[in-house]
Amino acid sequence: MFHSTKGRAAVGSALAAVLLTAGCGGSDASSETAYDPNAPVTIDVGLFGTFGYKEAGLYDEYMSLHPNVTIKETSVEQSADYYKALQTRLAAGSGLADVQGIEIGFVADIVQNHADQFEDFSKTENAAAVKDTFYDWKYQEATTADGTVLGLGTDAGPQAMCFRKDLFQQAGLPTDRAQLGQLWSTWDGYLDVARQYEASPTKQADSAFLDSPGSIFSSAVYQGDLAFDDKDGNPAPDTSDGVRSAWGYASKAAAEGLTAGLSQFGDEWNSAFANGGFATISCPAWMLGYIDSQAGPENAGTWDVAPLPGGASNWGGSWLGVPTAAEDKQAAMALVEWLTAPEQQVKMFTEEQHFPSSSVAAEDPAVAGATSEYFSGAPIGQLFGDSAAKIKRTPIGPYDTQMTQAFTTALTNVATKGQSPDAAWDDALANVEQVTGG
Repeated sequence: MFHSTKGRAAVGSALAAVLLTAGCGGSDASSETAYDPNAPVTIDVGLFGTFGYKEAGLYDEYMSLHPNVTIKETSVEQSADYYKALQTRLAAGSGLADVQGIEIGFVADIVQNHADQFEDFSKTENAAAVKDTFYDWKYQEATTADGTVLGLGTDAGPQAMCFRKDLFQQAGLPTDRAQLGQLWSTWDGYLDVARQYEASPTKQADSAFLDSPGSIFSSAVYQGDLAFDDKDGNPAPDTSDGVRSAWGYASKAAAEGLTAGLSQFGDEWNSAFANGGFATISCPAWMLGYIDSQAGPENAGTWDVAPLPGGASNWGGSWLGVPTAAEDKQAAMALVEWLTAPEQQVKMFTEEQHFPSSSVAAEDPAVAGATSEYFSGAPIGQLFGDSAAKIKRTPIGPYDTQMTQAFTTALTNVATKGQSPDAAWDDALANVEQVTGG
């Protein structure tokens, strides 16, 4: 059973021993003075939201292993506010923490525009061993074309499909997760199941099959060879196979009335988790905790998890980087290597429900064998691990978040205002042009 207080698990002792040497100073980062790994040092960590290291006890564990180290974390609640402040400090070259969190919506900007302002993890003593622990797509997203590694991955957001088992049963649909995975192995199959649900005379009257057309779009868009950007990271949504395919599926769902037309993370959307307002939602691993909190204990066992239509996709995840302007670069890099090592990523999953960006951690029995009592005993470790292993590395750019918003807003207009998909497509492209300037 998976829950937030499950005991800690060990990962490959030999690998862990190699990575722990990072705490003994194994970085080649430039420094004006010789690095003394035993000298007293305070490492300032600047983050957003809740990364969970403090809550999982990892800071205390590291400081116990390294009595000369003091870790101080500062966190900003909203990631957008955090990144604005980080950009200001990068421009000024001052006010930066020794370790800075980098969210997936910001990483392309860091890679393209701030690569010279972050230390290179490809030059640390343990670089080769560290690289081999990560999913390749995760490691490469924070890597420049010349091989400079600007951050190491924390969590990842491999996706599955969460569904209300009780609503499916009421509508006369199958409830077996494996059978559903076969029925909707493609998005066309998923839409066929949606039509059966909506046509059922016994379904819950005020329930739609899907929360939002954006739930399809934001998942399917990263299943193509390209998403919002061309091979060089330049915005090109109008010619992208991923965007066009995702738009086709999502706009069908919107136009046919298969969705509740809700805005994700809005109040009505939050309430719908508990009241049965929708029967399915594309869900990254971190969404399980969100659903649990919104649907409440009274809905335990009504939810389940099945594979995502169309293959694999990722939504979310972050990195830890060390600015070149940081005061204690080598100590900070040692801490980052330790926090993102497989053993700690396993603990972050068992303690805080953050799915690993480390393939080694994902294969650990504590992760791979995890099930969720709340989600009807679903084998979440296997489901999300299978998804993570199959994720494509599509190019990402600095405007992907804004472009996603432009397309999902247009799709909501199709679902709630009756706008034609063709007109909504044109509106989305016009909004993208305004955002990207071309």
